[in-house]
This record gives sequence, C-alpha cells and structure tokens, in this order.
Amino acid sequence: MQELTHRVVQRLYDARYILVVAAVLSLLASLSREVPLWHALLGLALVFAAAGLPVQSRVARRQERMLRKERREPLEAIVFNTCEAMDDPAIILAPGGVIKFLNSAAVKQFGAMKEGAHLSSMLRSPAILDMVRTVMETGHADSIEHIEKVPSERWFLVRVAPMTGIAGMKGGSELYMLTFRDQSESRRMDRMRSDFIANASHELRTPLASLFGFIETMRGPAREDAEARDRFLGIMHEQASRMTRLVDDLLSLSRLELKAHVMPTDNVDLVPLINHISDSLKPLAEELGVGIQISAPDQPVVVTGDRDELVQVFENLIENACKYGQSGGQVRVSVMPSGENDGDGVEVSVSDNGPGIPREHVPRLTERFYRVNVEASRSKKGTGLGLAIVKHILTRHRARLIVHSTVGKGSDFRVKFGAPQR
Repeated sequence: MQELTHRVVQRLYDARYILVVAAVLSLLASLSREVPLWHALLGLALVFAAAGLPVQSRVARRQERMLRKERREPLEAIVFNTCEAMDDPAIILAPGGVIKFLNSAAVKQFGAMKEGAHLSSMLRSPAILDMVRTVMETGHADSIEHIEKVPSERWFLVRVAPMTGIAGMKGGSELYMLTFRDQSESRRMDRMRSDFIANASHELRTPLASLFGFIETMRGPAREDAEARDRFLGIMHEQASRMTRLVDDLLSLSRLELKAHVMPTDNVDLVPLINHISDSLKPLAEELGVGIQISAPDQPVVVTGDRDELVQVFENLIENACKYGQSGGQVRVSVMPSGENDGDGVEVSVSDNGPGIPREHVPRLTERFYRVNVEASRSKKGTGLGLAIVKHILTRHRARLIVHSTVGKGSDFRVKFGAPQR
C-alpha cells in the first residue's frame, strides 16, 4: 500500500505544471463569467493541490534515497567483507586510482592507507600504476609480474579488473579490484632445484672423481697391496664424508631460501644458547689447541628468532674461528644486550687472533663456495657454504653480519639483531 501511494504521489508531482496551468485557466474562465462558480472553486482546489505536491514529493524522494542507501550499504559490506576474507592482498579502487578499501593482507604488505588516498601514495611501481590506468581506460582486465626487493625478495602476480555486475551498489560499475598473488614459494622452489643441480654437480665432481680413481687403483695395481688398500680406503672415507657434508649444506641452504621471506616469531635467550654451543665445541677446540672465552651478562639477552637456526649461525662462526684462527690460540665470544653497543638491538661478537683475511676477500665471504684459500678450506673439511648459510639465516631474522679483519691481527665477526618483538 505504501509503495502504491508513493507511485501516485510521484506521478502527480511529475504532472504538477500541467495541473497548475489547468487550474489557472479554469479560474480565469470563471472570473470572466463564462464558466460556473463551481468551476472556479475546482480550479482553486487544483492550484492548492499542485502547490502541495512538491512537499509530498520531497518526502517521497527522501524516503527513496533512504531505501536506496539501505539497499546499498549491505551490498558494500558484502563486497568489502568478501575482499577482507581473501588471503591475497586486495585493494578496491575508484576511478582515477582512488583507494576505496584495503583488506588486512594488503595492509600487512603495504601498510595502512586512508580511504580517498591515491594508489601512487602506496605503490611506487610505474608498471603497476600504468596497468591500472590502462584498465580503467579500456575496461579490460590485465596482469603483470612484480618483484618486491625489501625486506626480502618476493614475487607477485598483480591483476586489476573492473568489478562489473554489482547492481545497486554506488559506483559499482566503476570500481576496480587490484590483487597480488604471492608466487615467491614456487619461484624459490624452481630456483632451489636449478641451484641445487648446478652446485651439486660442480662440487661433487671432484670427490666422485677421486673415489672412482681409487676404486680403479684398488681393482687393478693395488689389488694385492694391503697397505695401499687401507690408505686408499681412508681417503675414500674422507671423500664420501665430504660429499655428505656438501649435500647436507646444500639442502640446508635450499630450505632457508624457501622460507627467507617468513620472519621467525619466537623469543630466544642467547646466553644459554652460546654457552651450549661453546660446550659442544670444546672437544674440537682442545684438539686444535684453542680456548673459547665467553663474555655474557647474567640476565637474559632475548632476540626474536628460530633457536635451531641461531645455533647453526653461532656454531658455524665459533667453529670457523677455532679452525682458521687456530694460530692465535684464543676465540672470544661476547654477548652485548641492547644499550651496550652502537645499535639499538643485541650484538654478538666472535673474534680470533689468527692470520686475518685480506681486505679484498671480505665482501665475498658469504658467497656460495667462495674460499680465501681453497686448499686450507678443504683440509679443514669446509664445504664453502657455511657463511652463505649464516647470511641466509640472518637475512630471515632481519639481522646483519659485519666482518672486520686485519691481516696478521685476526678477524671479528659481529651479528647485530633488532629489538625483539613483544
């Protein structure tokens, strides 16, 4: 009934000018005494009715706007809630690249942004901005690949498309959705496979060649030589052990690369961790004639990280200091909590009094298979991957490795962490 009344009022309002003209003409005709008096009264009634119609129509229009708003707001909420439920970062844009809505994944990836801000204030990629502009001009969806370099390398498939078919939503036919699909894991998997094959084939070739050579010798000239056979078996065991270490380090490096963009969230106390590593390396240090000196505070020194990976970092650094700083006879490990170093976070220093590293080699120490002295590294059972693993773990922990070394005086490897997450 209410809707029918509204329709009648609306139609009368649309015809108000015709009614007013008809009423005036009827009044004039009555005054000229060519029309009966009741015609004049009818004309006046029509005039008053026509004058009152705009008021009724304004009420009707206000009701119509309220009804439209009520229909629109639930629809906007449905669209925005659907966008919020997406795992991938998603941004709803109005014409001109104005931001209407960001879901939680987009806020986490790019930071919070107020509605009405322009997309260029959030994204600095010219390729993405050009694609959005083109899609808004043509109305055809498009996608490109985008790489984020900071804080770690990530690959996204970025797609923008018009949001068509949203009848009843304000500006529904002029809204656009920009989505970012993370392809980092698949890209890292592809890179991991290719790198593993390349590195494994290169590094395993030498020990495999040695094994084949000794096997051929033992099957031929040294078949009956027990002394040579025992010596060759010892060398073959060393080469097989070296291949095992290589494979283990390559697999460890590949696993780290796969989750490089995922920051750890656990809190780890470095003081008991460093003491545990020192105790486990004491037999090796005694065998090499090296002492390990720990300097750490009595209170906990907490960082945000993965305990097993941090054990791998400091075990590698302290073991290297024992092996390569052997001539100095002393390895010093210092744990400095926040406020006791140049930075804001925790710092751990591993230093030795060994021969030191020439300046030109320092920038390349964390490269895979880079060795300052190939023979010395292999004689100490190094794989050339230790510091590369350290670098990848620290990158995942948003920490830094700083190396200071002076030839003839020794080396100092410092790990700097940020403040732990609360």
